[in-house]
Amino acid sequence: MLHHSPLARTAAAVALLLALSACAGPAAPASPTPPVELARFYEQDLSFGSCAGYATTGADEQLFASDPRFGCARLEVPLDYADPGGATGQVAMLRVPARGESMGSLVLNSGGPGGTGMNFAAALATSLARSPITERFDLIGFDPRGVGATSPAVDCFTDEEVRAGTAPQAEFLLSAGTLTEDGARQLVERCAQGSGGEQALAAIATRDTVRDMDVLRAALGEEQLNFLGQSYGTRIGAFYAAEYPQRVRAMVLDGAIDPRLGLVERRLSQFAGFQRSFEQMAADCATRAGCPLGPDAARATQVFQGIVRPLLDRPLPTADGPGFTYNDAVGLVISGLYLSQAWPTITQGLAELKEGRPDTLLRLGRLLSGPDDGGRLGNFSEAAYAIVCMDEDRLTVEQAREVRGRIYEVAPFADPGRGVEGARDSCAAWPAPPKPTYPFPDRVEGVAPTLVVSITGDPTTPYDAGIRLAEALGGSLLTVEGEQHTVVAAGTNACVADIAAAYLVDLRTPPAGTRCILNPQR
Repeated sequence: MLHHSPLARTAAAVALLLALSACAGPAAPASPTPPVELARFYEQDLSFGSCAGYATTGADEQLFASDPRFGCARLEVPLDYADPGGATGQVAMLRVPARGESMGSLVLNSGGPGGTGMNFAAALATSLARSPITERFDLIGFDPRGVGATSPAVDCFTDEEVRAGTAPQAEFLLSAGTLTEDGARQLVERCAQGSGGEQALAAIATRDTVRDMDVLRAALGEEQLNFLGQSYGTRIGAFYAAEYPQRVRAMVLDGAIDPRLGLVERRLSQFAGFQRSFEQMAADCATRAGCPLGPDAARATQVFQGIVRPLLDRPLPTADGPGFTYNDAVGLVISGLYLSQAWPTITQGLAELKEGRPDTLLRLGRLLSGPDDGGRLGNFSEAAYAIVCMDEDRLTVEQAREVRGRIYEVAPFADPGRGVEGARDSCAAWPAPPKPTYPFPDRVEGVAPTLVVSITGDPTTPYDAGIRLAEALGGSLLTVEGEQHTVVAAGTNACVADIAAAYLVDLRTPPAGTRCILNPQR
């Protein structure tokens, strides 16, 4: 899964003003009439009002619940599109009105899977406060199926379990632990019990969310969709374009996932990217006195293993919880790799780990998790687990062991040295068959020009994936040189910001080969 890091982008932008080619957009065709049985969903009117009662975390309560600039609404959708007369769900959304004359809605997805759109839209109101994008578009951030304020929402663990670190480990690919057959079954049973039953768990695939997006487009009164998606959001956008090509006006896809790759290939590519970024971090660290990974970057993986593997048997004590574990250390290092500005924090934390102190890495974990005022926690991880279960083909125990072994081969820094026993697909007991998001067509015909943004040193969605997605959609590729994951929403790079705004507002796409450069991060 692709967890978009919430680390703030604080680097100042390098202003590289590039000439943009004028590219007239196609005339908007009339939207095909929806099936009669879905008409009541497509024809519903959205009523935006107070956002009180929409926040699902203490952080969201502070961010948007009482802000008069924002309006919130719920969209009714069929829980199962094959049974539109049956149970329904409610998709929650937040609208930020355009600062000037609105030319329509811009629908947003923050990534994940499991990321909410409501707080993403509220945050963009600040990060893009001076952008033509917020001047001309109403921002619409929606919580996808199973996520946040949308109902039914996935709920597998109590907040107390999450805070205490005792929630079961759902992700078999990274965990150094084991998951038994009974444990996998009990995990799914708990999710069903807390999430509205097995029917709800069967209705949260990406393909379902894509259909919700088309209902949302119509309910917003838009003939065509404007969309900005990052990381996992590029998968949603790509599949919307493939399913409804004539209903796309403009689509920015930042931090692209290659939609043609299946589970195994995508995970191997992702972890190979993590290893690459780890080695880049180690090389930077090696230039500094006292680097905890040593002066020889070629040995950094071995040195790192020596630092974190002892935590497998002897977690470090913490003020609360069960202690700082191996999985905590490796997971936080991977999260920090998403942004090269965080590399000095990681290496400082590793230096402290060598002395038996997890202080800095614990602070990094709190930053990544967002503020915790003791109130409700979000369901990012639980929703991500459930969505992946409905999006991916299931693996047998033998296949799971093979995949874990191959991951350790391409990302040896994350290898705990305990072999592959205990690897199991935690989705094996899921109560419904998956709705895979692949295969994806080699070329989507009839879609308007799109804009894919891909960073050369992206640790989790490799640059080549952006090339392939742009080719599949027949759209433009903006290459960004640097070391981080996603860039458009931050609004900190003038080159990227100008190109994205010109495209969304005026449908001007950049010339082939256009490149932007992120500021030196260190």
